[in-house]
Amino acid sequence: MNRITAACIAALAATAPVVALAGPAAAGDMSHEDSRTLHATLDPIKVNKVTGSGTATVVLDGNRAHVTIHTSGLLKDAPHAQHFHIGAKGVCPPDSAAKKHNGLLSLTTTDGHPFYGMIGTSLTTTGDTGPASGLAVDRFPAGSSFQYERTITLSDEAAESVREGNAVVVVHGIDYNGNGKYDDVLGASDLDPKLPAEATDPALCGPLTMAAKGAVHAGEGGTQAGGLGYATATAAGGSAMLIAAVGAYALRRRSRQN
Repeated sequence: MNRITAACIAALAATAPVVALAGPAAAGDMSHEDSRTLHATLDPIKVNKVTGSGTATVVLDGNRAHVTIHTSGLLKDAPHAQHFHIGAKGVCPPDSAAKKHNGLLSLTTTDGHPFYGMIGTSLTTTGDTGPASGLAVDRFPAGSSFQYERTITLSDEAAESVREGNAVVVVHGIDYNGNGKYDDVLGASDLDPKLPAEATDPALCGPLTMAAKGAVHAGEGGTQAGGLGYATATAAGGSAMLIAAVGAYALRRRSRQN
């Protein structure tokens, strides 16, 4: 068993039992405001050795958002957290924002905060979509290519940021050294030191910009808690789930190799 697999399993055991996430807070009612459609082209964070791409479309009607995301070229057989980041410049970070991490030039989630901001919405497949679910990896898409579609209810703050063009779609999870897995080549994650940086560093990024007005389509509902940043529940619950997932993927690879 390699070092990162053992570390992930040990960290998971140390954090059990996982604390349950708090229930979502009610979002404000902005349902009578005009609807609009926004698009984002998801470009790779090249300094992180990403060559993938993607697109995102958001149809916003009040606080209800129908979100569609398509990606390709990401790390295969791995989970990819994805969010609306808000509250900063509303742009993706340039390569010049990268710093040395474990002696290698790369860009972490924190390095990007001055440009795209903190988490406003976690684009999970089911359940809570607030900042507290920022690392709820069992509820994010996985694989090199995926199609995500869901209708969710945004907090007032997130809805306003999307409406005003101050929201950025960020998809996380990179393979900096091209070995087909999340490992510790870049050291520990800036979001949780028990995780490898590759698991949480940004891979694709694109600002949401205004397109044309449109109606919200039918889709799976969800709600989110208000507020910015990584809530305490994230560290208690989400990071443990990411540790579990990283360990599970590593164990599955080892099983296939044997």
